[in-house]
Amino acid sequence: MTAESVALGRQFVVRLDSHEDVLQSIRQTVAENNIRTGIILNGIGSVSRYRVHVVETADLPPGDVFFEDEDAYDVLSITGFIIDGRVHAHITLSNTQKALGGHLEEGCRVLTFVVLTIAETPDVQLTDWDAIW
Repeated sequence: MTAESVALGRQFVVRLDSHEDVLQSIRQTVAENNIRTGIILNGIGSVSRYRVHVVETADLPPGDVFFEDEDAYDVLSITGFIIDGRVHAHITLSNTQKALGGHLEEGCRVLTFVVLTIAETPDVQLTDWDAIW
């Protein structure tokens, strides 16, 4: 196990509008603001389409399975990390039939809006924290 105390730097509240791609918009925010290391604290809103992947096997490295759908879903949560300028985020969704979640992929399209909070953590190095050790 590894644990580090971190101080938050700049903090951003980001609103995405209808038809925007969630992951592409987060990546754009990260690039435009030169965020190298940070935390996606949360996100809420709704999407009209989603695309995610989840681990499929218990083998290392695990296999991935991708799934997607076009329908209205509430975004219950978006969380994740920015590691060396790269976004690693997960999303949780629900509608009247089901709830689901997974690794955020391109193809999640905003229905009404998505609002995210992102905090920069400039004094911590997270390189390879999402790699299999």
